[in-house]
Amino acid sequence: MSLNVPLYSRPLYSAYDVVVVGARVAGASAALLLARAGLSVLVLDRGQYGLDTLSTHALMRGGVGRLARWGVLPALWAAGTPPVPSVTFHYGDDAVSVPVRPGGGVDALCAPRRTVLDPALVDAAVRAGAEVRYGFEVTALDVDVEGRVTGVRARSRRGPEVAVRAGLVVGADGVRSAVARLAGAVVVHQARDAGAYVYGYWSGVEPAGYEWAYRPSVAAGFIPTNDGRVCVFTGASPARVGRGGRAVFDALLAEASPGLAARVAAGTPHGIVRTFPGRPGYLRRAWGPGWALVGDAGSWKDPIGTSGLSDALRDAELLADAVVADAFGDYEAERDRLTRPLLDLADRVAGYRWDATEIRGLVRAMSDAMREDVSGRAASPENAGRR
Repeated sequence: MSLNVPLYSRPLYSAYDVVVVGARVAGASAALLLARAGLSVLVLDRGQYGLDTLSTHALMRGGVGRLARWGVLPALWAAGTPPVPSVTFHYGDDAVSVPVRPGGGVDALCAPRRTVLDPALVDAAVRAGAEVRYGFEVTALDVDVEGRVTGVRARSRRGPEVAVRAGLVVGADGVRSAVARLAGAVVVHQARDAGAYVYGYWSGVEPAGYEWAYRPSVAAGFIPTNDGRVCVFTGASPARVGRGGRAVFDALLAEASPGLAARVAAGTPHGIVRTFPGRPGYLRRAWGPGWALVGDAGSWKDPIGTSGLSDALRDAELLADAVVADAFGDYEAERDRLTRPLLDLADRVAGYRWDATEIRGLVRAMSDAMREDVSGRAASPENAGRR
């Protein structure tokens, strides 16, 4: 995928309708929809265009449907992202395969690498009129005498600190969100448990779509992604995973599913396995005077639920609707209604205290909760141009 993000030589404008902090999935999606609604949008990101990042990769139906409606999905197919026609659940020695039923613009699921998904969304945002600047770190929020956020202060490696006014500052800058910290966004719900994960990439594995495997105290999965590779992960409690590494990965995978382990042993690894030590999920306050949070900045769930990317796309759409309708309370209420069940269910699974019977019920409940998101709608075109 080519670098379609322009390099600007002129200074930043002094004011925008919206400044989005973070150009990953949530931030780029929010910028895309807000720019299409006729707002002037600036996106600031401390990183670089197209960099990889820790991710489950897996998109659920709600996420794929939104990308299709926004016109972004063709770029993912063009980049060689493989279609995922089914989801197979391995419970011990039993396997249950569920085909993806075509409908609503979704013929298959997909799990693009972040080096594909993030640039596709950024490119679409730029085409919609958003201005995207990399290498800028937000250091402060400007606040008026009434306590309303009115803009940001940011610095880059190439110049002095700049001040940009904004009608709204959107924090899409991840779990360590500077916007959330500077705005004083409180945590309104905190999960209890956290799973730890060891993962890597293999070719020659030939997955049957998404494959999830569960046995008491351990889980594993196959997620087919770009370049003919499969992201293979294993999960357990942080105490069992410890510092991770290949030996831990192999042991957990064999315990979760000897069949998956045999297929991985016959494949070819690419790079080393990496370890995520775990982080409890949370839900932060979604907005305040002059600011709002989206994606991981506002909520984070244990990755065993595999809904994070799809939820980020959903929340970006909900926020864009709220901005053009001036209905931020509705945004927070709907985000919380859809997020809390998945957060709590992922928390229960991440505790790894379930037995072989209970995990089936938890997985079914997560699937049911994800269906609540499928009816999400695109940002209303009739609101285009409203401030």
